[in-house]
Amino acid sequence: MWQALLSALPGIASAAGGVAGLFGKKGRNPADASNQYLDQIPGAMKPYYQPYMDSGSRSMGKLEGEYGSALDDPNSIYNKLSSGYKESPGYQAKLQAALGAGQNASAAGGMLGTPQDVTQESKIAHDITDQDFEEYLNHMLGIYNQGISGEEGINKMGFDATTGYGNMIGSVLGQKSQNAYAGQDWMNENNKNNWSNIFGGIGAAGTGYNNWINKNGGK
Repeated sequence: MWQALLSALPGIASAAGGVAGLFGKKGRNPADASNQYLDQIPGAMKPYYQPYMDSGSRSMGKLEGEYGSALDDPNSIYNKLSSGYKESPGYQAKLQAALGAGQNASAAGGMLGTPQDVTQESKIAHDITDQDFEEYLNHMLGIYNQGISGEEGINKMGFDATTGYGNMIGSVLGQKSQNAYAGQDWMNENNKNNWSNIFGGIGAAGTGYNNWINKNGGK
């Protein structure tokens, strides 16, 4: 009889392996092995993105303030740019040259010192002052626009960094989703194989046992 049992042993071993695989200690899911590295990516990459994201956020706040002022209270921008006006280094030279030319013209016309001459000199001084102020304001506006353009560039870098970091996290999550699907498929396939080994092993054991009995007349 023990020889009949030996004939059934391969089938019994296969069935036992299936039981062990199904109910014993599981092998490590390959998805878990991959995810432990994927989980490290956002934290490892964040320091490279964070400075640009932070700078972009600060720039966005500044730009919102400036754009809001320009829309809601344009005079505040004008007052800010014009409040520091001082006569340019060449202002007095231009003024004296213009006044001198006006006086020469008045003298030639015999009108020097007349009320009309005084009015003309006042207009000349006013025009030179306006011209000097406009040059100053245009210069300040150019500097202001450079500042706005620079902040817009920083804001765009922050937006690009935030977008890149978000896309990277999305890619990691997408890969983990694929891993979860593959890991579940791996587990299902393992369970399928284990059940196949159990039933196949039982069948093989019974066949081996019966074949030996039939061959040896039940001895």
